[in-house]
Amino acid sequence: MSFIDSLMAGLSLVASVEAFLALFVGIVIGVIGGAIPGLSATMAVALTLPFTFSMQPITGILLLLGVYKGGIFGGCIPAILIKTPGTPASSATILDGHPMAERGEAGRALGMALWASCTADLVSNLALILFAGWLASFALNFGPPEFFALILFSLTIIAGVSGDSLLRGTLSALLGLLLATVGLDLVYGTNRFTFGDPNMMGGLNFIAVLIGLFAIPEIIAMAWNPTAHLGKARALGNAKVTIKDYIASFRSILRGSLIGVFLGSIPGIGAAPSAFLSYSEARRKSKNKANFGKGEIEGVAASEAGNNGVAGATLIPLLALGVPGDVITAIIIGAFMVHGLQPGPMMFILNVDIIYGLFIGLIVSSVFLFIVGSVAIKGFRFVADVPKRILMPAVLILCIYGVFAVNNNIFDVGVMFAMGWVGYVMMRYRIPAAPFLIAFILGPLLEDNFRQSMLMSGSDPSILLRGPITWFFWAMTLLTIAAIGRAIMRKQAV
Repeated sequence: MSFIDSLMAGLSLVASVEAFLALFVGIVIGVIGGAIPGLSATMAVALTLPFTFSMQPITGILLLLGVYKGGIFGGCIPAILIKTPGTPASSATILDGHPMAERGEAGRALGMALWASCTADLVSNLALILFAGWLASFALNFGPPEFFALILFSLTIIAGVSGDSLLRGTLSALLGLLLATVGLDLVYGTNRFTFGDPNMMGGLNFIAVLIGLFAIPEIIAMAWNPTAHLGKARALGNAKVTIKDYIASFRSILRGSLIGVFLGSIPGIGAAPSAFLSYSEARRKSKNKANFGKGEIEGVAASEAGNNGVAGATLIPLLALGVPGDVITAIIIGAFMVHGLQPGPMMFILNVDIIYGLFIGLIVSSVFLFIVGSVAIKGFRFVADVPKRILMPAVLILCIYGVFAVNNNIFDVGVMFAMGWVGYVMMRYRIPAAPFLIAFILGPLLEDNFRQSMLMSGSDPSILLRGPITWFFWAMTLLTIAAIGRAIMRKQAV
């Protein structure tokens, strides 16, 4: 079948009211799910999956992809407005999005988040369509040593989000690495820091840690000194994102989109590390790097481009190799199998009409995301005008519900509150939370790939330097560390 024939076959599948309606409704569900703290895009996709079983294959899969894309964007809404990321991928958006909201520019921050998200989504979709085969074959070259070098390089992001003190940022990251070791040993299955509690064997729930670290400290701060918050409604102002803002941030958006495409095409990395890496690179190369963390709109653009750039790229290993790129695509692969479809190389031969139908639907999803996102911003932005004495209890209820709903486990709620007090202490002593979160996310991946590398080589460390890919990431790590050291020496000289 020629390219034109394949394209027309795909178009005939999606050119129906049911397919486009499913895609649109999916994005609406995703935005709402992503905007509810604790619910997350993953849970929204999982809850939607059973409804696709009675649908046509293309319709059901487009519904799930719509939920996925809407959920990744929707997480930025509470991140900007109430300093509570709706999804883990939106954690980096807090760093500059919430300070903008506090000075009355929430509408501008949300507008830039939408533009950056839609741009990155389009770039990611085009990458999927044009480079699926090549990127998938490149991802096959990654083994444990390559993953270790990549993750080690990713940990240098910590320097970019440590604020004014690299020492505080490092301490925060070390605490994150320590708590990431709680649970069963990744290789031998022995208990680590579980203290005999079976609830600790699975490790600390990520959603509980995330919400506890960012949302609960704000609630504790209000409860500790309620008079400081009464009547203190944050004015959103009339500021809107402009073409000038978009052009000024375009390089960071494009860079973040490409980072998202690259990391998304490698199974297991996910959107949160991509967002932080994009944010760190934007800060490193920006003329306004001193403003990052204080309400820099370029930081919002970079973060949202990084996490949305992953959404289309995670389908590259799914479609080309039959390997899910992240947790969400692992759920989506269930929809393929229910409908008798087996993702992988043979799908490009046996079900090419489905492949091209998905490609067309993904391009349309970028347009739908912009439409739904524009409406959502106008609806959700007024949350910031609600007095904190009303907003904070409502946020607390949503946090408890969201954390409990992940595993139906009250222990996770306890972890959330415990991390809330940790986050409150960190906030009081100006210890940044972002390095903790990055280390907590990447710590298990770093350890797992290091130990697998050692098992592969019989404990020969030279395996960590095998091949050009590892050399590249080691070189990037060393260059980054050298740049950090030089920046510290310059600061001390001044």
